[in-house]
Amino acid sequence: MPGQAGSLVRVTVALILVLAAVFAAAWFSRRMHGVGSSRSPALEVIAQLPLGPRERAVLVRVGTQQVLLGVASGNVRALHVLSPAAAVASGVVGSDGSSPNAIDAGAVAPGMQRPTFKSMLLKSLGK
Repeated sequence: MPGQAGSLVRVTVALILVLAAVFAAAWFSRRMHGVGSSRSPALEVIAQLPLGPRERAVLVRVGTQQVLLGVASGNVRALHVLSPAAAVASGVVGSDGSSPNAIDAGAVAPGMQRPTFKSMLLKSLGK
C-alpha cells in the first residue's frame, strides 16, 4: 500500500504543477498583451455603441477619414464613410487630425446642427 500512496502523491503534485503553469501562462499573456503589438497612429477606434447582444457600431478613424462599421458575429461592414471635412465638423477629429474632447469653436457653421450618431446610423441603414 505505501507504493500506491507515493504514486498518488506524485500524480497530485504533477497535476498541481501543470495547473499552476497554465494559470501562470494565462496571467503572463494578459500582462504582455500590449508588448510587441504594432500600434499605428493612423488607425484608432473612436467610439463603440452596442446595438444588441452580439452587434455593435464602431467609429474608426483611418488617417483623416472616419468610418462607421457595423460589427456582428463573423461579419464586419462599412456603414458610412465620413469625409475629413465632415469629421472635423462633427467635432470628433480636430482640424489637425487629432481627437480632442471638445469641439473646435469654428468647426460648425452658425445655425448648423451636428448630426447625432443615431441619425447617421439610421441614414446609412436607409431608414
